[in-house]
Amino acid sequence: MRRIVFLYTELAEYFMASIEALALRKTEIHIVRWPVNSEAPFKFRSLSDVKLYDRTDYTDQQLLELVSNLNPHLLVVSGWVDKGYLKVCRNMKGKSLNVLALDNHWLGTPRQWLAVASAKLWIKKHFDQAWVPGEPQSRYARKLGFAQNEITLGFYCADTKLFAKHFAQHKDHIGKLPKRFIYIGRYVEFKGIHELWEAFSAFRHKHPEWELICIGTGELFVERATAAGIRHEGFVQPVDLPAYLLEAQAFVLPSHREPWGVVVHEMAAAGFPLICSDAVGAASAFLEAGKNGFRFEAGNKDELQLCMEQFAGLTNVERAMMAEHSHKLACRLTPEVWADRLMHFPIPSYHANQSS
Repeated sequence: MRRIVFLYTELAEYFMASIEALALRKTEIHIVRWPVNSEAPFKFRSLSDVKLYDRTDYTDQQLLELVSNLNPHLLVVSGWVDKGYLKVCRNMKGKSLNVLALDNHWLGTPRQWLAVASAKLWIKKHFDQAWVPGEPQSRYARKLGFAQNEITLGFYCADTKLFAKHFAQHKDHIGKLPKRFIYIGRYVEFKGIHELWEAFSAFRHKHPEWELICIGTGELFVERATAAGIRHEGFVQPVDLPAYLLEAQAFVLPSHREPWGVVVHEMAAAGFPLICSDAVGAASAFLEAGKNGFRFEAGNKDELQLCMEQFAGLTNVERAMMAEHSHKLACRLTPEVWADRLMHFPIPSYHANQSS
């Protein structure tokens, strides 16, 4: 039985769906996590076979003692911000297979070049392999010194089963759905919500029958647009989303920066045509421009409006074809596939020798 420890940041419901799939395999799972972000107050399913630990309950030394006693085969660590997590990695190197979960794009910023310059001094002292969401992050991992065969894709995965139910319900009724776009995300500046509201308002002057539903919360919720045709629903738990999804035809994510964006995978699984900015990482895997949606330059509200115009100009048959293609792309990565990839990471010789 594989013993796996995750040193994580904030848990999300989609991550727990993948953990649930992993728990069905021969595994013993332990997760150390930071408290949930108040802007995304997810409620998690209970998994009796998974042990959860609050990071705030442990000093760095206590955390090291905890993980050492657990003696995991695999140690999966989200990023390198938590110095206590790094201390654990350094001390467990050679005893466990240390996997770095990295979600940053390679942008060539001074900070990233500094990380690359120092990587030879510390990356391999802490980590053996990298597990990244997609190709944008794979480039960064290679810059940090990981060989191609040390990089695995697909770290972020949607609860595809949950959202596939929506696709099955509405795929034959797209022409009858309300003429609405839907946004799901935090109300913060870098999500591009101001451009979204402005672009939609301009679009609606020509298409007054269309509406925009916005779901989420955050610091800018008090500044939410009150223009005609825009509805704000606040934060909605993932299990309650399907009722809202039946009220829209296309999903929009206008982020200025979005390392990945699991919501794109979720909406693709639900069979939504997608309209995403070129800063959205998940679009590299789940959006093929012209086939299941449209892409625009981040921050360019005129291009965003044009994408809305293009979608509004499609026939019901064309929208149905886009929905089908979104769902097809989404189903290439499921929680089961995620769990299988994790199970294919090699067991370190330290454990092999212990069991012999």
